[in-house]
Amino acid sequence: MSTKQKSVRAAAAQISPDLERADGTLHRVLETVREASRQGVELIVFPETFVPYYPYFSFVQPPVQQGPAHLLLMERSPTVPGPLTDAVAAAAREAGMVIVLGVNERDHGSLYNTQVIFDADGRLLLKRRKITPTYHERMVWGQGDGAGLTTVDTRVGRVGALACWEHYNPLARYALMAQHEEIHCAQFPGSLVGQIFADQMGVTIRHHALESGCFVVNATGWLHDAQVRAVTADEKLQGALRGGCHTAIVSPEGKYLAEPLTEGEGLVIADLDMALIAKRKRMMDSVGHYARPELLSLAIRRDAASTTLPWPGAPLQETHLAPPEGVPHE
Repeated sequence: MSTKQKSVRAAAAQISPDLERADGTLHRVLETVREASRQGVELIVFPETFVPYYPYFSFVQPPVQQGPAHLLLMERSPTVPGPLTDAVAAAAREAGMVIVLGVNERDHGSLYNTQVIFDADGRLLLKRRKITPTYHERMVWGQGDGAGLTTVDTRVGRVGALACWEHYNPLARYALMAQHEEIHCAQFPGSLVGQIFADQMGVTIRHHALESGCFVVNATGWLHDAQVRAVTADEKLQGALRGGCHTAIVSPEGKYLAEPLTEGEGLVIADLDMALIAKRKRMMDSVGHYARPELLSLAIRRDAASTTLPWPGAPLQETHLAPPEGVPHE
C-alpha cells in the first residue's frame, strides 16, 4: 500500500536528552510531540537512541572505566513494549501523528540500539534493532537481525528506518528500497566527531533520497556545553562531543526542503509533496525499471535471531518427568 495523501507535514527534532533524570528524556519527547502537533506535523523523527540518551561515554572513555556509566544506562533503558512505549503510543494517538523514536532497548542483560515506529492511531508498528553497532558502540549494544529490515504502512505512507552508519551498508538500504519506502527516517546521535560527521551525513541522506526515490527525514541530537562537560571533564576529549549535527529533510530529487539545523535545538519542518516520488521514479526506479534482478539481486534472512534452535534432525519428543519420591502415579 502507498499513501493516498498528496502532502505530508514532517518534522525532524534536534533536541537535547536529559542526562540526569531517568524519565527526563521521555518527558522531552512528549513535550516535543505536543509542540509539533500545534504546528500541524503528521510525522516526527527523533534522534538515534534518544531515550534515555546516546552512550556518548563509550566514545571518550576507555573500556576499563565504562562500567558505572554502562550500568546506569542499563538501569534507565526501557523494555519494548513497556511503560515507555505505552506513553509514546498515547501521545501519537492524541496528536494523530506518526512517531519514529530511537531508544536503548533493554532485553534482560543486553542493550540494543532500537528504532520504534508508532502509527497515528498509537499502534506500535515496528521494533527493529541496528544490525551492527559501530566501533565504540560494540561495547554497549548487541547486534540486531534481519527481522527489522522492513517497511511499515502508516497513515502518512510507507515508512522505513535505519540508524547512523547502517546507511553505509548498501544492502540494508536496498532491503528497504525494494519494499518501495516512501519516507525514510534516518537517525544519528549528533554532537559527535565534529563537522566532518555532519558533512558526511548530508551526502549520505541526499544520496539515499536520490537512489531510493523517497523523502528522507533525518534527526540528530544536541548536547549543551554543560552536558559535554558532564560526559567528560577532559578538555582534550570534549571536542569529540561537538559538531556532527545535521537535522534535515530531503526530497526524492535530493533537495533540502528546509534549512538543515546544525547547532542548537529546534524542529526542522517541511511539507512533503508525495507526487515527487513518481516524478523521480519515472526517470530512475532502482528497484523497478532500472533494476537488473537477473544479474544482481539481494537475499535476506528475515527470521529473528534466537540463542536456542532445535537440534538438526532430532525428533520432537515429549518429556515425561518421574514424580517426586512418595508421590503416587496418576
